[in-house]
Amino acid sequence: MLHEQLEKNLHSHAFDGYDVNWHEETKTVTCVHTLSHADLEPGLNVTGLSWNSTGSTVAVSYGRFDHEDWCTHKSLLCTWNVDRKNINPKKADVAVDVSSCLMCVAFHPEVPAFIAGGTFNGEVQLWDLSQPDNPFLASSGIEDDSHRDPVSRVVWVLDPEGKGKNKYKLVSISGDGKILVWQASPQTKEIKLLDGFLLLAESMPRSMRKGRLRPDAEMGVTAISYTHEDKTLFVVGSEGGGVFKCSMNSSDRVAATHIQLSVPLKNPVSFAFTPHVGPVYAVECSPYHRNLFLTCGIDQTARVYSMLQAKPVLELEPAAGYIFSARWSPVRPSVFAVVTGEGQLLIYDLVVHKVNPVCTLEAGSDKKPVYTLEFNLHNRQLLATGDELGDVRVWQLNDDLTIQDPGEETVLADLADSALE
Repeated sequence: MLHEQLEKNLHSHAFDGYDVNWHEETKTVTCVHTLSHADLEPGLNVTGLSWNSTGSTVAVSYGRFDHEDWCTHKSLLCTWNVDRKNINPKKADVAVDVSSCLMCVAFHPEVPAFIAGGTFNGEVQLWDLSQPDNPFLASSGIEDDSHRDPVSRVVWVLDPEGKGKNKYKLVSISGDGKILVWQASPQTKEIKLLDGFLLLAESMPRSMRKGRLRPDAEMGVTAISYTHEDKTLFVVGSEGGGVFKCSMNSSDRVAATHIQLSVPLKNPVSFAFTPHVGPVYAVECSPYHRNLFLTCGIDQTARVYSMLQAKPVLELEPAAGYIFSARWSPVRPSVFAVVTGEGQLLIYDLVVHKVNPVCTLEAGSDKKPVYTLEFNLHNRQLLATGDELGDVRVWQLNDDLTIQDPGEETVLADLADSALE
């Protein structure tokens, strides 16, 4: 009898199409850590976040956005290893003193302890956190061969022609309009200027220039992202709202003679997109589609653009205040997240809905603004946010947001194709 029943079950179609998932499915998004450093000077904000190359450690830059003049604050670079069982949420594993506000931070893509940052006073600095007693390596200094305004962002970029210790270049952007390319490696313990670009008002369409802005006036650069397929192509956002496609291969020298650098400055812009109204706070190229990129700004909109047309192919207005940062998921092509001036983390999934977020989370202490967010490239379930009060939250994402659906990339392809219609 048992044999007959087993034979019957063998030929049954009752479970056709059923896919066994041996892992318990997680339906909620939860905050697993709230991190703050007890010795932090009062009034400092989280200005930047970066996960290291193993995904175990999150770095936090602290500074202030409300300066009226030269910065005299003392700030910190802090890191926490979130894989540690005995993590202290009130005390960083590593805390490095910085002589002025640290406005951004970026771990090296391959060397877990090597990290770069940019200060309010215009310096680009390097640290080796494997040397806790003396982690400082090098600084660009406050000289001609550096920035004159706060550094908005630093990013590591794979050099197609680089090898060994020079495999990656460091790129910095600033309110002075300069985009500077540096040679920086933990082996040489130095930072050397290699190349430079300058964003000028002449790159903005004439109809969109404000007031009597001279064509040769510099435009502050606030955001930058390189395409994933071609590291010579990048997109920048500006203080005036401009969004531009740029090339590292530009040979168009600018005639700004009042700026003295050891390298000639070039105009990198090849195309201008429809601008935001006011400063652009973030730009990120899609890791899954070569022509799509994400932006956000003070005009309370998040946009998806195609490289092939000026107007955005998607525009979102969450009505949650300024949108300070926007990032694509590294594992779900149709998912991205933004953080807002009203303290919210909003996660969108274009497979589910093109306008409304699938997840709304209170990510700011006392509903204060959240300034930055970063997905973890190596632990797909983790995302970090940082707020005005200096608190960092590490979120564990659910399976819906971290497991790719079959054919999901076609959603992005359809969005990109709408630019051609």
